Amino acid sequence: MDLRQQVEAALDEVRPTMLADGGNVELVEVTDDGIVRVRLMGACGSCPMATVTLKMGIERVLLERVPQVKQVVQVG
Repeated sequence: MDLRQQVEAALDEVRPTMLADGGNVELVEVTDDGIVRVRLMGACGSCPMATVTLKMGIERVLLERVPQVKQVVQVG
């Protein structure tokens, strides 16, 4: 399984929670140096708690599940 597939699999773990709140996350890019770029969609895109969702939810899971990931950043 390549790095992008590993990241997608980890994102699939957080998606049900996001979908339950009317949001979702889209994987935009995984760089060679371990930066994951994602786009928060639906209710998550405009939620005031989006930063918390990104750092404490998505990034935490990715760092635990995919050792090559160094950081998760949100893109517009």
